[in-house]
Amino acid sequence: MLPRTLGCYEILSLLGEGGMGRVYKARDPMIERTVAIKTLGVELEDEQLVEFKERFFREARSAGRVNHPNVVTVFDVGESDGVAFIAMEYVEGRTLREVLDAGAPLAVAEACRIAGQVAGALAAAHKHGIVHRDVKPPNIMVAAGGVVKLMDFGIARLPDSMRTKTGLLVGSPTYLAPEQIVARGADARSDIYALGVVLYEMLTGVPPFRRPSVTALLNAIVSDRHEPPSAHNHRVPAVFERILAKALAKHPEDRYQDATELARDLENWRSLPRPTPEELTALRSAPVRKLERGDVH
Repeated sequence: MLPRTLGCYEILSLLGEGGMGRVYKARDPMIERTVAIKTLGVELEDEQLVEFKERFFREARSAGRVNHPNVVTVFDVGESDGVAFIAMEYVEGRTLREVLDAGAPLAVAEACRIAGQVAGALAAAHKHGIVHRDVKPPNIMVAAGGVVKLMDFGIARLPDSMRTKTGLLVGSPTYLAPEQIVARGADARSDIYALGVVLYEMLTGVPPFRRPSVTALLNAIVSDRHEPPSAHNHRVPAVFERILAKALAKHPEDRYQDATELARDLENWRSLPRPTPEELTALRSAPVRKLERGDVH
């Protein structure tokens, strides 16, 4: 059964649900605007839930300050009958997850167009001190007309104390940066890493690391080298080996330090110098500079 209302919003239909809660299509009757309503539905102990709600509201309000064409606009946050919710821009289109699930890599130009818009959204958020922490295909909407919208800024983050007590990993571990696994921390460069994973997946059809268990996957993210994208799709230009090596570096300080830098390379990839055979060999064979616990600057 759908709730009839949440706060002042009239619920129209269920758009989806997952581990964090449900998303509804709703109507704001005051201004006759269609919105998306995301509810908080994690099962936590009372003390943990209070802490999570506080952070949920605080970070959602922070995200509401980000005014950017590639960021889903946050309109309101509230609580109705004990259910915390956030009202945001309703976007017609498909998630990038749905696009990728069609089964084929994207054309290079299309992958760069999508990733470039996400990088622009991240750059705007980072300037406000907001780290997304959960950049992945289900949180990227490809709207009608091709505009890309990044959703769920800061909403999916559990406090570290809850992670320790519950052992819960929020979001798919595929897109976690090494420092989120080793040091349990995240900054703007963690978002850049996650976008690098998304870019790799768009270009090849598969993420850079696939393992039979979560433990093996997390160990690979921290310690293993990703395969060259051309190993999965020979049509990927060699310049992306350099771009992805920088975006997916184990150490945050070895990555792009600003999402604007990555956006610039994605926009200008055709004019970037092609790596020499020697550089490609070095990229593929240099020792992996592993990230140790607490080794984040």
